[in-house]
Amino acid sequence: MLEHSSNKRVVAHCHADAPTHERQTNLNLARWLAEILDWPFDGAWQEPMPLTGMYLVPTRTLVGEQRRELGVEGVEDLLGGHVEQAFMASKAISHPLPRGAGFRPTGWVPEFCRQVRQVVLPGLTVFDITDVRRIARQYLGQAELRVKQVQACGGTGQAVLRSLQDLEHWLEQLDPDTCRQGVVLEENLQEAVTYSVGQVLVDGLLMSYHGRQHQRPNHLGEPVYAGSELWLARGDYAQLLQGDLQPQVRLAVEYARTYDAAATACFPGFFASRRNYDVVQGLGHDGQPRLGVLEQSWRVGGATGAELAALQVFRQQPEVCRLQASTHETGEQQRLPAGAVMLYRGADEAGGFLLKYAQVQNHDG
Repeated sequence: MLEHSSNKRVVAHCHADAPTHERQTNLNLARWLAEILDWPFDGAWQEPMPLTGMYLVPTRTLVGEQRRELGVEGVEDLLGGHVEQAFMASKAISHPLPRGAGFRPTGWVPEFCRQVRQVVLPGLTVFDITDVRRIARQYLGQAELRVKQVQACGGTGQAVLRSLQDLEHWLEQLDPDTCRQGVVLEENLQEAVTYSVGQVLVDGLLMSYHGRQHQRPNHLGEPVYAGSELWLARGDYAQLLQGDLQPQVRLAVEYARTYDAAATACFPGFFASRRNYDVVQGLGHDGQPRLGVLEQSWRVGGATGAELAALQVFRQQPEVCRLQASTHETGEQQRLPAGAVMLYRGADEAGGFLLKYAQVQNHDG
């Protein structure tokens, strides 16, 4: 257990090309965290800022020397994580490279893929358009393929390919620079449900959780993230697993733990105070059930509002050991439920309406 920090200043840090709603959400999360911890809030990060005594809330996993440039030494200095190479913070790490890959990023760790092979879906990661076409042609016809741009989030940057015509149409829209960041090709599941499994460590307090993600159609009719419902326990996964979990949820937690342990073992310089894993359950092309970790999130994410809502209760009420909390993202104009905390109200990236909020639903205290 870490010693409690003192005299830190909470600072929001947003990547340069973030849309307005993401910037404002991050600012509101950082402000709320400062209130929970009773620490000063210094607003959005800007140069020059004194780096000592700062607690960073970044929208992206820190990469390489960025953490030193921002004064981050370890998990006690941020709500998020750090990796040495950018691809390590993306979906790219979940699958191995194909044989004869046209491009291999610096720092690629084959051992990680070997250690997580049994807890992810069948799939490959490529960084070259020629490889995308070659691999997709091999597998199309046997099963539907889900293709994902590894830097996209919230359900965007994905497509399901059912034919060679689908493949060529999708490739027409894929530029080489985007592909060089990474593209995942994996089996598409039917009747899919996405679980969230994770841990958050803030100022010495550790929480572990499992939950479910929800989706809604965006203005184009595409499914996008709509919120998460989490069940959280004070402490580590051992405390979480003491609860009455359904077998598939218990297995999702174990798969996420395996993935997390492999990251810790295989990626030099990796650390994270927020570790969130998406685990999907569904039916494969043969009608058989599948379960696998899709990706990691070592940064502020869609479920962070629920995590902070839980943190607030756990800090204020030491007798509470378990609770249920949720985040919501909707395009509907509505009033906030009683006790909810608003994270954003305004325009989305397409000019439509977006409301984000978080709340605690119940606890054992």
